[in-house]
Amino acid sequence: MNLFRTITVALALTTGLLALPAQAEEVQQATINNVSGDPQYAVQAPKGYAMIGDLFIARPLLIGATAIGAVAFVISLPFTLASGGVKDAGTALVVEPGREAFVRCLGCDTSGYQHN
Repeated sequence: MNLFRTITVALALTTGLLALPAQAEEVQQATINNVSGDPQYAVQAPKGYAMIGDLFIARPLLIGATAIGAVAFVISLPFTLASGGVKDAGTALVVEPGREAFVRCLGCDTSGYQHN
């Protein structure tokens, strides 16, 4: 039984040491893309075509989704009041599409707004 424990510990340590280069590469890549070192402030540098596509295709669709979500939220309000899910419904139908439409930088993948 003692031999089994020794082999198990040796394998666990070896596996942990093998994962270090992958973790170091991830940290190095995050440092290159981020001047401050804080992952919350990762800088995105979208290409011009991504900005144009975002401006003329994605933003109008997201603004429309926000408007349709607001109408759906108002229609579903009596039911969500009864069930107690008003906050979840408002977040899913209005806040999330609105955040992506109005707060996200032009051409970026994710919203920079991190308010919890």
